[in-house]
Amino acid sequence: MFVSTEATILHADLDAFYASVEQRDDPRLRARPVIVGSGVVLAASYEARAHGVRTAMSGGQARRLCPQAIVVEPRMSAYTEASRAVFAVFRHTTPLVEGLSIDEAFLDVGGLGKSSGSPVEIAARLRREVAGEIGLPITVGLARTKFLAKVASGVAKPDGLLVVPPHRELGFLHPLPVRRLWGVGPVTADKLATRGIRTVGEVAAVPESALVSLLGRATGRHLYALALGRDPRPVRTGVRRRSMGAQRALGRRDRSPEDLDAIVVGLVDRLGRRLRAAGRVSRTVTLRLRFDDFTRATRSHTLAQATAETPAILTTARGLLAVAGELISIRGLTLIGVALGDLHDDGAVQLALPFGQADAGALDCAVDEVRDRFGSSAITRAVLLGRDPGISVPLLPD
Repeated sequence: MFVSTEATILHADLDAFYASVEQRDDPRLRARPVIVGSGVVLAASYEARAHGVRTAMSGGQARRLCPQAIVVEPRMSAYTEASRAVFAVFRHTTPLVEGLSIDEAFLDVGGLGKSSGSPVEIAARLRREVAGEIGLPITVGLARTKFLAKVASGVAKPDGLLVVPPHRELGFLHPLPVRRLWGVGPVTADKLATRGIRTVGEVAAVPESALVSLLGRATGRHLYALALGRDPRPVRTGVRRRSMGAQRALGRRDRSPEDLDAIVVGLVDRLGRRLRAAGRVSRTVTLRLRFDDFTRATRSHTLAQATAETPAILTTARGLLAVAGELISIRGLTLIGVALGDLHDDGAVQLALPFGQADAGALDCAVDEVRDRFGSSAITRAVLLGRDPGISVPLLPD
C-alpha cells in the first residue's frame, strides 16, 4: 500500500471538548477549573486536570481533589452543535476527512499545495479558523502516517501544533513511553515492564518473535510495526463503524444486581435503536467492566447469526453479566459497558430466540418497533421506570 514520503496527514483533536465549550459559552469559567458532570466526571478542563481530576472519576473524588472547581451539568445539544461546526471547517479544509469521534478526525492534505499552501500552513490555518470561528482550542499533529500524527497531537496538547518530519520519526517516537502505542493498555504495559521494556524504542529493539511470544501473534506484530513507525493505512472517508458501544460510569457507590441489570437493559435498548437506525446487524456482544482498582475485564459471546433485535442482544448481555457476577461482587464496579462488534449491513437472517422465550421476544420486538417509529420516550420498560437512564453522549453518524 502506498505511504506518502511527506508529512501530509493531520490528526486534529479538540482540547477538553465539553469543558472548553462550557468555558467558551460562560466567560466566568475561563481559566478556571471546570468539571462537567456532578455524579461522574464527563470532562475536566486542563485547569482541573492539573489537580488530578480525570474523566469517569466520581464527582465526590473530583471535588476532593479540586475543591475550587466549578461543576456544571452537561449540555449535549451544545456539544453536538459545536462538533458540527468544527467538522464543517475540516471538510472545508480537505475532502479527505475521517472522523474518529465528535471531537477528533484525521485529515489528508496531500496534493493541496498549489491551492492551500504547505501542510504546515494548512494545519496552522485550521487551528486559527477553529479558534476564530468556533471559539475552541484544538491541537494538531502532522506526520507521514495516521499513527504518528495521533501521537504527535497527544504530545502537543493542549492547544498546540507538532510536526514530525519523515527524517525524524524514530527520533521522536522511540523515547516515548510504551503507553503511546495504540493497543497498549495497563495490562500490556505491565507485561512489557516485566521484561524491562518501558519505551517505544525498547519495543523496537526486541525481536518481533519475542513480542509475539509475550503478547500473542496479532498484538506482538502490531506493536512491533508501530514501534518502527510503520502504518500504511490511508485516511478513508465514509467508513462505517466496525463496532458500536455504550457505557455508564457508576462512581464508587455500590450497585445491587438489580441496578446493574437495569443499566444493561438501558444500554442494550440504546444500542438496538442505533443498530436499526443505521441498517446494521451484529454478531458479537461484549460486556466491558472497570473495577474499583481501575483494572478492566471483558466478556464476549458470538451469536449464531447476526441480529439487530434487542431481545437476542439483551439475553446475551445478561448472560455475560451473570458470568461476571462473582468477580463484580469481589472487586466492585465503577463502569459497565456493552459493545456490539462484527457489524454488517442489514439483510442477514435475524437470530431466533431460545426455546421458551418467543412470547417475551415478540413483545420486546413490538416495543422496539414503537420506539423506532415514535421515539425512545414513547414507551419505557418497566425495569427502567424511576431509574436514572444516564447520559446519551453525542456521536458521529453510524
